[in-house]
Amino acid sequence: MVDEKQAYAIRTRKLNLWYGTFQALFDVDLAIRSGMITSLIGPSGCGKSTFLRSINRINERLGYVRINGSIEVLDKNIYDPDVELIQVRKQVGMVFQRPNPLPLSIRQNVLFGYDIHSRGDSSMRASADEIVESALRQVLLWDQVKDRLDDRAINLSLEQQQKLCIARLLPVKPAVLLMDEPCSALDPKGTEAVEELIWELRGKYTILIVTHNMAQARRASEECIFMLMGKVIEHTVTGDLFVTPKNRETADYIEGRYG
Repeated sequence: MVDEKQAYAIRTRKLNLWYGTFQALFDVDLAIRSGMITSLIGPSGCGKSTFLRSINRINERLGYVRINGSIEVLDKNIYDPDVELIQVRKQVGMVFQRPNPLPLSIRQNVLFGYDIHSRGDSSMRASADEIVESALRQVLLWDQVKDRLDDRAINLSLEQQQKLCIARLLPVKPAVLLMDEPCSALDPKGTEAVEELIWELRGKYTILIVTHNMAQARRASEECIFMLMGKVIEHTVTGDLFVTPKNRETADYIEGRYG
């Protein structure tokens, strides 16, 4: 028998979100499987990025955002009053549309989050050199930068910068990686490289990726969620969603009839 507590890294129940008086999410019920790559597709403005940013509480930076319902990460509602924001950010890493390396060296970028989260926590302390090498190897970047770790990160190519931004998350050992259009600023070669990386990270992390590129969703995810007007229309195995969608709205979208 499958242990559901181990099978799902993220669960949402009756999640609703408002920007002021505008409701952006409606009763979102989802269960995201641990260790799998799940893609979120749908037309612009359908709530994909809003949903993604709710999972690490970025939306609450906006004073006019209101949320009800629950989001559980590793079986804990991240909106419970006893949950510290820094702990949520440790468990749930975020990669944005455009690479955002810090204006520091490659080495300092990799260690930045680790240094913050490991202060006063002796169980996290390890050799800085080992941490940097391990993170850069995981993102398939080590061989390209190992001889210039003290160079400024902003001098890397966009593809390398995006990989570095992912590497920056790994030393704090997140359970979940959220990726909001991570390839939108990249050329086809860079997109292919980052998709390869995402697939390499499968199993080590639960990955939730927002994309407008349906070909990318088919290539780089195992399950797929289709959203429309703030609601989840369909969530199933990626191949099934694209080949035999169960809902007319899903079929209309993937066949290009709107959105």
